[in-house]
Amino acid sequence: MDFTFTEEQQAAVEAAKAVFADVAPDSVPSPALTPRAVAEEFDRPLWAKLAASDLLSLVLAEEHGGAGLDAIALCLVLREAAKVLARVPLLEHCATAMAVQAHGSPELAAALLPGAGDGTLVLTAAAHGRSGHDPAELAVTARREGDTWTLEGLQTAVPWAHSADWIAVPAHTGEGEAVLALVPREAEGLTLAEQYSTSGERLAELTLEGVRVPATHLVEAAGAWDHLRQLLATGTCALALGLGESVLTMTSQYTSKREQFGFPVATFQAVAVQAADRYIDLRAMEVTLWQAAWRLDASTGGAGGPLPSAGDVAVAKIWASEGVRRVVQTAQHLHGGFGADTDYPLHRYHAWAKQLELQLGPAAAHEEALGDLLAAHPLA
Repeated sequence: MDFTFTEEQQAAVEAAKAVFADVAPDSVPSPALTPRAVAEEFDRPLWAKLAASDLLSLVLAEEHGGAGLDAIALCLVLREAAKVLARVPLLEHCATAMAVQAHGSPELAAALLPGAGDGTLVLTAAAHGRSGHDPAELAVTARREGDTWTLEGLQTAVPWAHSADWIAVPAHTGEGEAVLALVPREAEGLTLAEQYSTSGERLAELTLEGVRVPATHLVEAAGAWDHLRQLLATGTCALALGLGESVLTMTSQYTSKREQFGFPVATFQAVAVQAADRYIDLRAMEVTLWQAAWRLDASTGGAGGPLPSAGDVAVAKIWASEGVRRVVQTAQHLHGGFGADTDYPLHRYHAWAKQLELQLGPAAAHEEALGDLLAAHPLA
């Protein structure tokens, strides 16, 4: 395999590093000390910088004012964002824009993508269903009535919904078909209830009661919701990788300075072995992430493989959900009591890692899904 990134992808990384260079992980109150949300809004000044650097339009086609890059480029930028715990809806926004671009009507693309590219419109997606465990598309029903669709149901833990302008809501038609509706936040019949993430961010429970959307704002194309779901999952793996890399760097710096018996604790074999194991976790998370992102781009372009791209995404999720947990747990152990100090940023990374782990779901579930795919698509 050749994991060399293109010049355009590398340029996106450099632009992201420049934008995130001044972002402080402790710019909001600690989630450990805040009973509700750490902030009502996401980081709007940072959002403006991302827009000014053309990072919000990175994955959009040139006709929509974008650079025409791919999921790999998006994951590279997301990795940099996670290193500093950037509080912006970059993943949900860009993944939804990619799904609209690939599967939406020309009218929908014209209505949303120019604003999404320059940051004047904020997009998010409802991907967790009623409980976070059941398929999200089964939580909402879509019923056609002439030139409009009526949505009924509930979606939980929708990120950034209180600040978004449009929300991508998966639904089912009752005929075994999953559709994707783009709903404005102010739509009649749509209500938002307060929820809070483990990392202290503001989430929302969406209740849809007779929400009507025009047919042009509902994506009926086969595979549209599945594409968006896989983009969100792969992007979450990229966030887990970036966070884990930052935590391991933090741990390396601490154990190199912390002395015991007159020697840096990093020189002790037990410490070095644990750090080395976590480095291996991160490398496995990285290689499976790029494989999944590449397969998403390849499958969109019509290229196939022995398994659907969902198989590669499942492998990436297995490593990310387990790996990010092991990295932060080892970091806390090697920091000793200092890791729990709320004046030190490690506890924030731990809270974010736990939220990402919850979003990804348990590795056992992904292993089961991978087994089902292998059974349905024999490799020999």
